[in-house]
Amino acid sequence: MLFTRIYKRLLIAASFLPVYSNAADTLIVSAKGNGTYLSVQDAVNHIPAYNKQRLVIFVRNGLYHEKLIIDSTKTNIKLVGESADSVIISYNDHAGKVNFPNDTINTRNSYSVLICPFGFIAENISFRNDAGYTAGQAVAAEVRSDHSIFMHCRFTGFQDVLFVNADQSHQYYKDCSIEGTTDFIFGSATCYFEHCFMYCKKNSHITAASTPVNSIYGLVFHDCSIKGDSSLHQVSLGRPWRPFAKVAYIDCYMDAILRPEGWSVWNKTDHHLTSYFAEYHSYGPGANDRARLNWCHILQERDVDHYSPEHVLGNWITQIQIP
Repeated sequence: MLFTRIYKRLLIAASFLPVYSNAADTLIVSAKGNGTYLSVQDAVNHIPAYNKQRLVIFVRNGLYHEKLIIDSTKTNIKLVGESADSVIISYNDHAGKVNFPNDTINTRNSYSVLICPFGFIAENISFRNDAGYTAGQAVAAEVRSDHSIFMHCRFTGFQDVLFVNADQSHQYYKDCSIEGTTDFIFGSATCYFEHCFMYCKKNSHITAASTPVNSIYGLVFHDCSIKGDSSLHQVSLGRPWRPFAKVAYIDCYMDAILRPEGWSVWNKTDHHLTSYFAEYHSYGPGANDRARLNWCHILQERDVDHYSPEHVLGNWITQIQIP
């Protein structure tokens, strides 16, 4: 009798899953209790270390207020939400917050979600830090995972929202939305953003790359869109957090919120002298090749082939079926 009830529950759950999911290999999370787990962390904890078979964690609509940690042993996870707008994983840690005596939060542990395992995939999930506009550094998602993919995901917060924090990590973002105030996409990983939407909430900086000196690429945006509140007019495409920072915008729409010079320096340092900031075929009212700073680069058509996903991330990205 118990087996029958469980089997019926799995059949009902399977009707909500994408066609590539197998109900037998799927863990169901529901904040309302109509799943196997109440929290995403509980489902992650259930997966054995160094799992070899792709397992889907399917998350039903709801707000999941939890500080989620997916450590490097939790391999072959695919985290799938019922709806990107309605599956929200959120926490409120921020730099300077004191949780316990001698336990003060900083940028590197302020994340709502920490993602570490190789080959992680997420789809239809909102990652959020709701510490607030004045909280300072408050990371929504810190991604250290190599060969990771995010599709139809949202990253929302204010300062330091998406932390791509691993020198040797390669990450792919498709049809995602990222919104924030200052340096809201930052870190040292090599990342490819395709058909993504960036929304600016303050006259500040979109990116703060810390690309290692031996990395050919850093943050690459292809066919993306940059917009923001109509009151803004001094947003920069980015500033170099570390020397040798690399950022490129290819075929991207740029709203009038951008400053004419496009980019900015990092706090009166000389990092920009060894960094590589580039654009190709920017369009929209914020595109202005002639006014860009003289240490930035306007690419030619012959350069663009080197900014394909396989060039930036490696051949592994072409071997994965991405809808």
